[in-house]
Amino acid sequence: MENFKIDVDGDGIALVTFDVPGRSMNTVTGSVMRELVELVNTIKGDDKIKGAVICSGKTTGFCAGADLGELNERGAAGAAAAPKSEEEKLKTQFEQSFTLNKSLRALETCGKPVAIALEGLALGGGLEIALACHYRVAADNPKIKFGLPEAKVGLLPGAGGTQRLPRLIGVQNAAMMILQGADKSPQEAKSLGFINDVVPAGSTIEAAKTWVKANPKAVAPWDVKGYKVKDNPYSPGGAMASVGGNAMVSKQTNLNYPAQRHILSCIYEGTQVPIDAALRIESRYFIKTANTPQAKGMIRSLFVSMQALAKGGNRPQNIPEYAVKKVAVIGAGLMGAGIAYVQAKAGIETVLLDVNQEAAEKGKAYSKRIVDKDVSRGKLTKEKGDELLARITPSTDYAMIKGADLVVEAVFESPALKAEVTKKAEQFLGDTAVFGSNTSTLPITGLAEASVRPKNFIGIHFFSPVERMGLVELIRGKETTDETVAKAIDYVLKIKKTPIIVNDFRGFYTSRCFGTYPAEGVEMLMEGIAPAIIENVGRQCGMPMGALEVSDSVGLDTALKIGKTNAELNQQDYRKDPRAAMLSWLVEDKGRVGRKGGKGYYEYGEDGKPTRIWPGLSEKIEVKTKECPPALKEELTQRFLFRQCIEVARCFEEGVITDPRDADVGSILAWGFAPYSGGCISYIDLFWGTKKFVEEADRLADTYGERFRPNKLLRDMAAKNESFYDRFGAKKAA
Repeated sequence: MENFKIDVDGDGIALVTFDVPGRSMNTVTGSVMRELVELVNTIKGDDKIKGAVICSGKTTGFCAGADLGELNERGAAGAAAAPKSEEEKLKTQFEQSFTLNKSLRALETCGKPVAIALEGLALGGGLEIALACHYRVAADNPKIKFGLPEAKVGLLPGAGGTQRLPRLIGVQNAAMMILQGADKSPQEAKSLGFINDVVPAGSTIEAAKTWVKANPKAVAPWDVKGYKVKDNPYSPGGAMASVGGNAMVSKQTNLNYPAQRHILSCIYEGTQVPIDAALRIESRYFIKTANTPQAKGMIRSLFVSMQALAKGGNRPQNIPEYAVKKVAVIGAGLMGAGIAYVQAKAGIETVLLDVNQEAAEKGKAYSKRIVDKDVSRGKLTKEKGDELLARITPSTDYAMIKGADLVVEAVFESPALKAEVTKKAEQFLGDTAVFGSNTSTLPITGLAEASVRPKNFIGIHFFSPVERMGLVELIRGKETTDETVAKAIDYVLKIKKTPIIVNDFRGFYTSRCFGTYPAEGVEMLMEGIAPAIIENVGRQCGMPMGALEVSDSVGLDTALKIGKTNAELNQQDYRKDPRAAMLSWLVEDKGRVGRKGGKGYYEYGEDGKPTRIWPGLSEKIEVKTKECPPALKEELTQRFLFRQCIEVARCFEEGVITDPRDADVGSILAWGFAPYSGGCISYIDLFWGTKKFVEEADRLADTYGERFRPNKLLRDMAAKNESFYDRFGAKKAA
């Protein structure tokens, strides 16, 4: 066998070492599943083997679960090639899915004791293998994690996790753990009851062998005659998990995530029948879940693409890795201070510059507040915190830029100011160093005109708050070279963030597309739809907050300023637009600038949280739609999501973005586009298909306006029944 090695000792105990070749971490691949059948037959059929202990050949842990990359390549449900019918396709998928379940069931009924020694993590399918063993012993290391995280990528445990875990720790505990994808430490797992013993690191195999020798006739608890699930759906605890769990899942997911509902169904139905029937129930729900567009999109974007981009999957090839050891940040405001913190945390020597020393010191104080909080919570030692802060040098002296590998300019959104600091900084910047401008809207090519080295100039757009937001948008100017892009990506990866690459355009990709969501909310408001309906549907369709609340968070005065600037650029009269008139009324007449001023579309409490929608809106807007039946909710949902997706499609047509992975991951991480969809492009490809999407977009355009009209690219793709991942080649790259 390629993935398993068997060594039988003098006592007849087979030590089974799980070690997938060529990988730093074990995962459950198709090859592993096939070999499990052979492994079980060997343990069961070899009379010399009296029992078995399973362990890992990796220092990284036992097993991280299913190989989602392989799962993504062959389709989330692992369909066979060219099935003759839908019925045959589902039958084939069920048989493939049930293979692992059958193997693990055969392992626990092999007639010989089987224990597992866990010196490291066991997640997903890895934990399910452990649950199928008769005895589980773990190393005493609080950093080890055990869990079933499948729900986080739109799946459910498909190898007995939804059946064995409730039988070991009760329905209520298991439901919470699986629904949340929560990890448990060895001690927590033992307390709950799915780890039998915790022993000093390095002694798990010995402890497991001792148990095997002492329990020659071991069987799983559910195979003992008369066994009943202690916390079944008809007990008080089980009933609460079923009824309360349904309500909780509905509230928290807005029914957008099928996996969570199917997990509850698996547990509810499975714990009422014998284990063999329960495992078949689980496999059916696994196939049903894996075939949803949500599972396919989440696996692709939240796991496969995210992992690829986080490793530099979009980096220009054949360019040596760039060592970033020193970076200067110009501008010690909120954004610059956050950038300085993440750099120092990554071990980068940081110079934080501002117009006066007080402002620069204030910027460093931002990092000190974060460090002090982490130290007080035990997340960081004082020594490590002091080391981090020592890497940040606040100053007003541009000469300190000397020796920097990169400069990040984070001053106000003023082309003149940015040009001034660019010229001052470049006097001290080496020929091979990179100059990055942190801007959300100003075209990079224009800003690079102030540079004497435009080939080394790039946009590095961070999101606020920098220390919590995982995305960085890199913008290529007209003269930006591949080498500069590669260096910028190396910098972003070093500070442990995910880079996406876009081409120059006003608003770039994220700011431009993000703005369509609050804009559509304003359109609905102008139509007379009750603000509460707009906000509730916005959240229910998967966005992190309502469209009007987003406008408040950005700043109504900022939106007014941008609107006026865009109108001037397009030679339009801003005052003639009724939406602009309403915004002017809110900002200039009523002084409502948004969250930062404590009043906008919403009213805000002292804690900065919204308390209610401002009743004064009725002075300007007549509410005509006060009820929201299901048909209206669906229509408004499509308006919100289609408006964003159509703008993304325009970005592809104009060459602003060229990789669907960047588009999907960027839409989720930058502005929170419905994560269950896998991102804007996956929403088009998987939930609709380009043909149906174009038909629906045309209907919306005919009903609500040309902003929904599909562009030429979408029409061309629809005619060919082509997906974005096929057309733009990222499917193969991913």
